Amino acid sequence: MAEILLFHHALGRTAGIDGFADALRGEGHTVHVPDLFEGRTFAAIEDGMAYVNEVGFETIAERGERAAGELPRGIVYAGFSLGVVPAQKLAQTREGASGALFFYSCVPASMFGSPWPADLPAQIHGMDADPYFVDEGDIDAARELVASANRAELFLYPGDQHYFADSSLPSYDAGATALLLQRVLEFLRQLDR
Repeated sequence: MAEILLFHHALGRTAGIDGFADALRGEGHTVHVPDLFEGRTFAAIEDGMAYVNEVGFETIAERGERAAGELPRGIVYAGFSLGVVPAQKLAQTREGASGALFFYSCVPASMFGSPWPADLPAQIHGMDADPYFVDEGDIDAARELVASANRAELFLYPGDQHYFADSSLPSYDAGATALLLQRVLEFLRQLDR
């Protein structure tokens, strides 16, 4: 079974994030969900990002790195939207990562000063008409990462919702989430082999 460090999105650690983690735990995986916002949650992405800008993006990233520092190196790094940034940085730069799961976001590998590790397994999930994922360049970064890696996949789902796998939000898409979860669980099973 995998050990996973899962970072939340810009609305904070919502009930939907905890529900997703619980679904993975229900399959026998160990999932850590640090609260990068220290208990704060927000109703809109803009409000969450205003908080990030207020405390500093570096502070949020440091909180993620501290959470990772308490865990073994051979783990899976996962993140939802904003949480992809610390997850991707750790997967790409912290020695020993066993896999990476990125939901709704991906940044250029060059952002972290080194190429994506070619043999590091990864999955990236997003909706094909999500303006944050498609219009802000994340889909291009995802395609670039997949092209540079031996074991990375990009999965696109029909729709325009950003937080589609968070069951506590109106953007939740049960069908897309079921397929995403199926793919994630298969990914984690393959890591065990």
